[in-house]
Amino acid sequence: MTGHTYRDAVILEQHVRLFRGAMGAEFLFMDDNARPYCANIVKECLQFEDITRMDWPSYSPDWNPIEHVWDMLGRRIAALQPPPTFLLELRGALLDEWCNILHDQIDNLILSMPRCCKACIASSGRHTPY
Repeated sequence: MTGHTYRDAVILEQHVRLFRGAMGAEFLFMDDNARPYCANIVKECLQFEDITRMDWPSYSPDWNPIEHVWDMLGRRIAALQPPPTFLLELRGALLDEWCNILHDQIDNLILSMPRCCKACIASSGRHTPY
């Protein structure tokens, strides 16, 4: 993926800009430090759209709640009996399991992040920029 793809086709233009408009000025955008996300074209787009990006320390994927949701989804798929055997079946299983994740589970992950971040910082000796 490139910064252009990220901006135009994948995330910013298609989802983030519209979601920010619906959420208002309190909206804070969270992504990570992947190379396409840090491209100048992406930074310019965020600035133009008045979207505030959360400061994000390098090498910290476990601080992002979505990583834990992907893990939860992967464990659910791995536990299926019988397991999906072809791509279309896997797609259906992923959609079904995604819909079966309770909003409370995701909310709990998000609410746990301040505790998780404090614990990660304490154990690593790093200081957070925010």
